[in-house]
Amino acid sequence: MQLMNIGYGNMISFDRIIAIVSPDAAPVKRMVQAARDCGKLIDASCGRKTKSVIVTDSDHVVLSALQPETLSHRAEQSDNVEEVGTVEI
Repeated sequence: MQLMNIGYGNMISFDRIIAIVSPDAAPVKRMVQAARDCGKLIDASCGRKTKSVIVTDSDHVVLSALQPETLSHRAEQSDNVEEVGTVEI
């Protein structure tokens, strides 16, 4: 599993990300509110202004205080994506 840093010590599974979008558009605001109502919103902005919204394949919505461009660059760079070993049970 690969983890990507989404700011302030928060990590997200790189393989689960579907989209990284700006929170300014009305449809994105509705999606965030719907996720909040369903209990599928994860606020990883640490009290700062939300600058990007990450949509995952499990219908969770993650808020981040980093710009979408910054997260996109981190996804492209292998230095910021950490490989985490799997544990056999």
